[in-house]
Amino acid sequence: QEEVGGTLEEARRSVWLMDSKGLVCSSRTDKLAEHKLHYAHEHSEGCASLEECIATLQPTALLGVSAVGGAFTEGAVRKMAELNEQPIVFALSNPTSKAECTAEQAYTWTDGKCVFASGSPMEGVEIGGKKLVPGQGNNAYIFPGVGLAAIAVGASLIDDSSFLVAAKSLANQVSEERLAQGTLYPPLENIRDVSAQIAVDVAQHMYAQGAATLSPKPGDMMGHVRGQMYDPSKSG
Repeated sequence: QEEVGGTLEEARRSVWLMDSKGLVCSSRTDKLAEHKLHYAHEHSEGCASLEECIATLQPTALLGVSAVGGAFTEGAVRKMAELNEQPIVFALSNPTSKAECTAEQAYTWTDGKCVFASGSPMEGVEIGGKKLVPGQGNNAYIFPGVGLAAIAVGASLIDDSSFLVAAKSLANQVSEERLAQGTLYPPLENIRDVSAQIAVDVAQHMYAQGAATLSPKPGDMMGHVRGQMYDPSKSG
């Protein structure tokens, strides 16, 4: 909201939800859970399936957190590609058997156009002579770095802005080479270095917002952060 302008209400109106009973909208007769009420918009046209809802609402991104394997059908994903030059398709449920679609399906059905990520690790796919490698949207990329920053500077507050800083820090650590092959995250095997950089960026943010209690502020923030990290090779 603060990054792109507009109000919280306007942002919420750009998000539509589907659950086991269909599209979440204000005309639903069943009792909606409280967290769904903010996204229960007015919608006069009926759409019984995901594909129909995509055709009607014309979204740019399709995010799956349903734990229903195969929920992203071929028709739905192809419709996303028809509406968008680079449709975002995130099948984030895990394990793999619960994923809304596979990387191979998403890339194949969109002719390699989609921006894809999954909750479970998936194999790369070659489409039209180009190797596409899906990224794994794992919270291990974010939580350790944010937590490390909070501990390192004695944070009195961890708010949404800290997670936004962490997300930007993570994005900045993805190489052009990996982006070219469709991978949205740095290598998971580099997670300690990734977490350290996120912790540094979040720690600097915490000082800027007055949430850090450690005084004086470390001159070498990276050195300070790494000094707080657990090293299993030195335990025992």
